[in-house]
Amino acid sequence: MSMPKSKVETVVATPAVTRPPLPVVKPGKPSQHQRLRGPASIYQNCLSALQSLRANKMRSLLTSLGIIIGVGAVIVMISIGEASAASINNRLSGLNPTELVIRSGSSTTSGVRGGAGTLQSLTQADADALASLPNVSAVSPVMNANGQVVFQNQNWSTSVQGVYPDYQIIGSWQMQEGAFFSSEQGAFAVIGQTVANNLFTPLGVDPLGQQIRIGSVSFTVVGVLASKGGSTLGNADDIVYVPFTTAQQQLSGSKFVSSIDVTASDASHVTSVQTAVQQLLEQRHNITSSANDDFTIQNQSQVLSTVESTSQTLTILLVGVASISLVVGGIGIMNIMLVSVTERTREIGIRMAIGARPGDVMTQFLIEAVMLSILGGIVGIILGISGGLAYAFFTQSSFVLSPIAVLLAFGFAGAVGIVFGFYPARRAAHLDPIVALRSE
Repeated sequence: MSMPKSKVETVVATPAVTRPPLPVVKPGKPSQHQRLRGPASIYQNCLSALQSLRANKMRSLLTSLGIIIGVGAVIVMISIGEASAASINNRLSGLNPTELVIRSGSSTTSGVRGGAGTLQSLTQADADALASLPNVSAVSPVMNANGQVVFQNQNWSTSVQGVYPDYQIIGSWQMQEGAFFSSEQGAFAVIGQTVANNLFTPLGVDPLGQQIRIGSVSFTVVGVLASKGGSTLGNADDIVYVPFTTAQQQLSGSKFVSSIDVTASDASHVTSVQTAVQQLLEQRHNITSSANDDFTIQNQSQVLSTVESTSQTLTILLVGVASISLVVGGIGIMNIMLVSVTERTREIGIRMAIGARPGDVMTQFLIEAVMLSILGGIVGIILGISGGLAYAFFTQSSFVLSPIAVLLAFGFAGAVGIVFGFYPARRAAHLDPIVALRSE
């Protein structure tokens, strides 16, 4: 009986696969990625964001273009609005907020109505009666007697008005030289700067004490008014004031006055004085219904508030239109950031695979969006201020710009970057690392 042969098995040794040792993290010692938290992590994200923006300079510039235009437009519009408001306030500075101007109503001839002031209904007696009302500090009737003013070989067509001496207080007039006349009668004249420049400056003569002729009546110049400049009614300096009685008797010949100016003792009494004036005139003119008033009362404080409100509304409108560019710029930033997330999907996957948290990825992309907005805002501020200075230079107006407006425009630009950069950053943070690593 033969024994079975033993089988000899040959074992081929397989070479061992060498793998890198796993990183050993000692207890209490954080890894390199874990150490980049807080300010260090934000600093690193800022550097990464700058590198990404520098790698695509042209795209970054075009992306920020909307922010640049928006911020620049907002600053220019605010500058123009504030300069216009300052110019209007300067022009209206001559208006007295406590002044009431009473004008006659509109006449009707054969069914055709004339303009305001065409009806002759106000008299000097009405003005004198209004002076007795409470809280009234000054009253003056106004007699228009426009004509040609002549001095030697110079002449000038201007507005000539007969007024009481109190009109200096009513009109808030300051004297450059001389004094306002102190009587309702007499051949005296007080002239404005425009009249002085056209009659006396060409001859190099001091106006005080000189004789001017209005029509056929000679007047002695006793004062020159300080300049007020333009107003809502034209050039306030193109005026000659003479005593009321003299103007009525020797220049006009009418028993009716053009208007009556009343000044309240205080701004808080303007409304009550206006009501009292209306009631007294209705009583004197036998008017039973305010709808039939043969006069109109203009409240100067209402004029000032209306003009200021209109100026503010216009500025808000211009800024609102310019702000649309900021919104459009924000949409452009969101669009480009979404494209950037798509292009850098693999990079995001690698970062998350080596330990980056979703918050880190989100912070990096959000910082990039904010940087685009901030850089665009800085350039926009420079262009906006330059545009405001250019406007002031070419229009010969003042350059007015509040630092608060610049800060608001810059802050709004940063907010746009945060708002419109949030969605792309959130999308990048929620990418699946495995899917991101597989992308090409």
